[in-house]
Amino acid sequence: MIQAVRNAFLLPDLRKKILFTLLILLIYRLAAHVPVPGVNQAALDSLFNAGTTGGNTGVGTLANIINLLSGGGVANFSVLAMGVYPYITAQIILTLLVGVIPALERMQREEGTAGRKKIETWTYILTIPMAALSAIGQIRLFSSGSQGEIIKNFGFAADQLLPTMSVLLTMTAGTMFAIWLGNMITEQGIGQGLSIIIFGGIVSRLPQNIAQLLVDPTTAVGSLLAFLVVVALTVAVIVYIQEGQRRIPVQYGKRVRGRKVYGGGSTHIPLKVNMAGMIPLIFAQSILTLPAIIGQIFAGSTDPATANFFAGVVSIFSGGRHSLSFIYWILYFLLVVGFTYFYTDVMVQQQNLPDTLQKQGGFIPGIRPGKRTEEYLNGVTRRITLVGALFLGGIAVLPYLISVTGLIQNATNFSILSTGLLIVVGVVLDTVRQLEAQLTMRHYEGFIK
Repeated sequence: MIQAVRNAFLLPDLRKKILFTLLILLIYRLAAHVPVPGVNQAALDSLFNAGTTGGNTGVGTLANIINLLSGGGVANFSVLAMGVYPYITAQIILTLLVGVIPALERMQREEGTAGRKKIETWTYILTIPMAALSAIGQIRLFSSGSQGEIIKNFGFAADQLLPTMSVLLTMTAGTMFAIWLGNMITEQGIGQGLSIIIFGGIVSRLPQNIAQLLVDPTTAVGSLLAFLVVVALTVAVIVYIQEGQRRIPVQYGKRVRGRKVYGGGSTHIPLKVNMAGMIPLIFAQSILTLPAIIGQIFAGSTDPATANFFAGVVSIFSGGRHSLSFIYWILYFLLVVGFTYFYTDVMVQQQNLPDTLQKQGGFIPGIRPGKRTEEYLNGVTRRITLVGALFLGGIAVLPYLISVTGLIQNATNFSILSTGLLIVVGVVLDTVRQLEAQLTMRHYEGFIK
């Protein structure tokens, strides 16, 4: 592997791609420290201190998790506080719409590259309102869990409109800037740009989160060892499941044209155990954030009973340390499993494998082409998706399970143990594959012999 890295840097064009990727990541990290106008840093610090020490049972914990995934952009409420997640949300929405709206599906299938470019343009357009709504939701939610308003003079009254619009425009522009940086990596660097951006943010916060384990000297060594063991085991399971696939054999019939014989070969369809990736985790987390956002609106009610009830709702659905927090994690697990099946079905329908095989003269041995092939592939996909769905559900609730056992202090704040680790491992595997392909084209040995 060391020799392969050396070979990668010896090649001028490949070295240029790697250095360009590192430069874009550096620019992203610098921009993540530029705060939006009017930030109340004292209130923001109280929110994060409450989430770390347990003073606030819900919103502070959620803030720490979002801060990890944004690469520290939320800690000072920078212009990149939302990262690229509004774009990912818009992408998920349009992917689902393509599966249920025949006109969009027809456009994507029949127009080819032009149709995909139209959908990509609509994704960028949808990202703008999604970013603005996400900014409003973040500010409102975090203000409810701190000692004051996160953004001073934020609101939609006549005297608040101008500063509010400047904040929303700044945060929306920051999201679009992050997306542009990601696309630059995809086009001129190494790896999938948006994933690399998220990866860089997660890894940059890892030292600070590990440092939290060393605050209490009596539990520091035990917590650190438990953290390392859990991470090693989780990485092993993630790699095993992510690389797992069911290979469906495919045979192509021979075709005679003139004096030449075409076809007659055999191959396979690799059906991955986890086709949905981390999309179900993001979608389920977005759904479970809604009760917390709605609850904080009514948490300031003048009626003490009503205020206490909705304050409890905010605490439960922020994944904090509440006696009923298990409700959040059970719902999280069930939603992840459900969305895994739903999103996998949508992806399988869009690929339309039975028709593609039939048009190319291929068939699965022992299975008739057409409807029988479709039923067979759907059945196999749903069986192997069960493993993938349970795996993603387990990854989602891993911080809670560790927190209950008491192996690691503040485990619910360590998103790197679940979603973050899934992203990191996935990005590393994808980037290594791309480097492997680049080295193989140049007749060098790769990372894996």
